[in-house]
This record gives sequence, structure tokens and C-alpha cells, in this order.
Amino acid sequence: MQQRELGKSGLQVSSIGFGCMGLSHGYGPATERQSAISVIRAAVEHGVTFFDTAEVYGSNEELVGEALAPFRGRVVIATKFGFRNGDVRAGLDSRPERIREVAEQSLKRLRTDCIELFYQHRPDPNVPIEDVAGAVQDLIKQGKVKHFGLSEAGAETIRRAHAVQPVTALQSEYSMWWREPETEILPLLEELGIGFVPFSPLGKGFLTGAISKSTQFDASDFRNTVPRFTQEARAANTALVDLLLEIARGKGATPAQVALAWLLTQKPWIVPIPGTTKLHRLEENIGAAKVHLAPDELSEVNAVIARIPVQGHRYSADSQKMVGR
Repeated sequence: MQQRELGKSGLQVSSIGFGCMGLSHGYGPATERQSAISVIRAAVEHGVTFFDTAEVYGSNEELVGEALAPFRGRVVIATKFGFRNGDVRAGLDSRPERIREVAEQSLKRLRTDCIELFYQHRPDPNVPIEDVAGAVQDLIKQGKVKHFGLSEAGAETIRRAHAVQPVTALQSEYSMWWREPETEILPLLEELGIGFVPFSPLGKGFLTGAISKSTQFDASDFRNTVPRFTQEARAANTALVDLLLEIARGKGATPAQVALAWLLTQKPWIVPIPGTTKLHRLEENIGAAKVHLAPDELSEVNAVIARIPVQGHRYSADSQKMVGR
């Protein structure tokens, strides 16, 4: 698999990464541990070198640490801090002392002596971003962290953080059905030389074409709380999936591959991190790196997407409060 540099940081990763959250958190019951380890290790064998986890993803860091222990010199692991007691429900907490505490705990869970990329999971309005950046800078000086990242941060926050400690990457939602970052964030990242790591690049599974208005999610699946996944919204949003199917047929690809290829074509410093629990989906996602969209095709696709209104908010009201501006 081809490699990409996240911005101008020097951090090289595979052009498609692996979001590990869904293996143990968020999308229903956790995957059986050995099966989850097998999927992560299969990703390495297929050329993936970039793996994403977080303190708040249940036992995900321990899982990722065990799975990648044999490959530690070949992979980059990103993890995140920013919630009180490692619990989203407990609220935000990016105090410097908490950042240091999470770093020590994550190092142990990941079975490593250095975290390659350490993100602030969400901006904390109670802690100046300069203090956050300074705390991570201290960890970098101590050799416990290599790179600093932000997640779902707004433009002003990014600028202020970058002025203290260069930001290597921003992780935020970006896909064919959530294009808000194009307005202000992508130009800013290009200006500052910061990489972009889109999460939910397949629209939390919707852009694969495998979800219909009649799909029933497990009771513990967080999509039950997302307005964009109500039955009415799903029915309305199938127009976008129909477009993907049409493009995919012409490319000899799948809708998921076209959606990922679309992201890869936007900028050379964008690295999406689709997640999956299944080997065949992993192979499908990785195959997106071979799907080419010419400039004229990209323009045509963008024009069509712009005419398709997407129904429903991407977050519940409570979750939206934690998105930085």
C-alpha cells in the first residue's frame, strides 16, 4: 500500500488506516477477542500501518496493544485523551495533569514506550488549548509522545494549539455525506501543513449500501441515537447510496471503495480510517486505494453530491455540544 505524509510532519502512514473503535465499542457487542486480533493483524499483512484507538473505547487500547505487539516497529498507533475518568458520559477533562495520567495509562495498555500520535479527543472549554498543547509538548520532550493531534476542533483552536506545539493531524468526520470541513478546515490545514484523518469515512456504514431503512441496530449501537439514522432519514438518504452504486458499477468497484477513493482524491495528506470487524470488508476497504477518480470524474461527482440533500444531523444534541468551533 502507498504511504502518505500527514501534513508536513514527517509522519508517514499507509494511505488507508484502520479505525479500531468498532471492534470493542460503539457498534454493538464487542467482537470476540481473538477474532478482533486476527482482523487487526490481517490489516498489517495487507499493508496497513496506521491504527486508531482511544482511552474511552472500552478495552480497545489493550486489544490494539496485544494485536500489534509483534509489529511494533512497523506500525503507527494513535490514541486519544480528553474525558474524565476515561468515560464520555462523565464529561470533558483535558487538564494537564489528566493528560499526563492518560499518557502513562495508555503506554501500559498499548504495550509501548512511546505514543506515535496523541490526540485531544474533543476541545475542552474549561482548559485553554495552549495549556493542552503545552502538556503534550512536555510529553514529546520526555520521549513519551511523538506527535500531537486534535479531534473535532475548530479553526481558532487549531491555530492557537499549533502556535504552541505543531499539530501533526486533525481527526474529524468527513465523507461524501458530511462535507463541512471543506469550507474552512481543509484550507486551514493546508496553510499550516497539518494532515487530516477523516473518521466515519463511510458514513458510519451507510455509504457501503448495506444499511436500509429497515435495518435494525443492536440496542447498544450508538447509531440508535443519531438523527441521521432514523428510519425516515435513512429512506431519504438512499439517494446518495444510489449515486455511489452507479459510479461503482462503472469502476468495477463497490460503493465503499468509491467513497474512500473520493476522500483519497481530495488531498494527498488525507488518510481515512475506516473500521470493520470482518476480513472481507477489510480487504474491500484496502482495495479502495486502487480505485482512481480522474479530475473530471471528481468534479462531476462533487456536482451531483451537492444536489443531494442529506437528511438528519450527524450527532445527537448532547454529542454536538462537544464539537469545537
